[in-house]
Amino acid sequence: MSRMVGTVSRGIRTPIIRSGDDLVEIVTNSLLEAAKEDGFSIRDRDIVAMTEAIVARAQGNYAAVDDIAADVRDSLGGGTVGVIFPILSRNRFAICLRGIAKGCKKIVLMLSYPSDEVGNHLISLDAVDEKGVDPYKDVLTLEQYRELFGYEKHPFTGVDYVAYYQELIEDCGAEVEILFANDPRAILPYTKHVLCCDIHTRQRTKRLLRTAGAVTVLGLDEILTSPVNGSGCNEKYGLLGSNKATEDRVKLFPRDCQGLVEAIQKRLLEETGKHVEVMVYGDGAFKDPVGKIWELADPVVSPAYTAGLEGTPNELKLKYLADNDFASLSGEALKEAIKDRIQKKDGDLVGQMVSEGTTPRRLTDLIGSLCDLTSGSGDKGTPVVFIQGYFDNYTTE
Repeated sequence: MSRMVGTVSRGIRTPIIRSGDDLVEIVTNSLLEAAKEDGFSIRDRDIVAMTEAIVARAQGNYAAVDDIAADVRDSLGGGTVGVIFPILSRNRFAICLRGIAKGCKKIVLMLSYPSDEVGNHLISLDAVDEKGVDPYKDVLTLEQYRELFGYEKHPFTGVDYVAYYQELIEDCGAEVEILFANDPRAILPYTKHVLCCDIHTRQRTKRLLRTAGAVTVLGLDEILTSPVNGSGCNEKYGLLGSNKATEDRVKLFPRDCQGLVEAIQKRLLEETGKHVEVMVYGDGAFKDPVGKIWELADPVVSPAYTAGLEGTPNELKLKYLADNDFASLSGEALKEAIKDRIQKKDGDLVGQMVSEGTTPRRLTDLIGSLCDLTSGSGDKGTPVVFIQGYFDNYTTE
């Protein structure tokens, strides 16, 4: 008989993770204890995932505001620096901005509008239209912005991020000038030394600036790529993916964790005899239709995963088969016809009508989003997620 339950996602509780903890032991033992307590068995091609936060914490991958300041000063000269396209976030960017401000004499802060890169809105598109502003070409000073749009606060946080970032920079002892624009080259009349703070568009931003004559162009991914005064670092992503740890310290994105996922996979094979896939996940890649926030503030959904999670889904659309190829069938005949088609499907369905409407995204992005929604970001206490049946289909017994 076909299995009556498909994909199941479980949050797994673990001890509070501290620097130096052995995640291979903790993740493995927590999963085995949960399976025993809750009465589920571990099967081949199950997935165990852990949030990037516990990996970075176990690695002790932290840096102080003063470490950020030192690297910014050395990399950008310590004078007037353009800080462009940051996201609007107290948790993600504000503490980084403190370090940046401490490393500069003056910051020309250029914010994208009406929203940041991940969908946090300064103002609404309707307000932009109403005022006759063209966000593709119009560059606004702070005075012009205030005259047009006033003192808007974020609907969820109640924060006026323009005022918040301005005060934060000034409190760190730097001068500040604020602009609003969506063309990175708009910063160049003010300074030729630029720190690009966007995440997923950073390579284009850097290219446009360099082509237009900027002298120094760096991204957040190029700050803290090596230790400063004994700090943590991330060779690949720098400050991208960092979070506030304390008022004076950030937790960086985890470093070099491929060995960790492979070690957990090996340990689970030894303990259970089952081949389980393992991954580290950060933000999911999904958008809030009400708040308009695109969740992905990390540089990638998954910085490390085992080989079986490479690729994209290769699935048939069952309702397409039922409504088209097998429209004349019903009941057991329809069930058997669809199962037969699944068993005979091509290894690559890209471009075929029978796969139209299936999700054309990487497996790690889909699974990471499921994990992020399962574990949440608050007090659930389940930084490990165990997924079963993700690779099942209608034919799985």
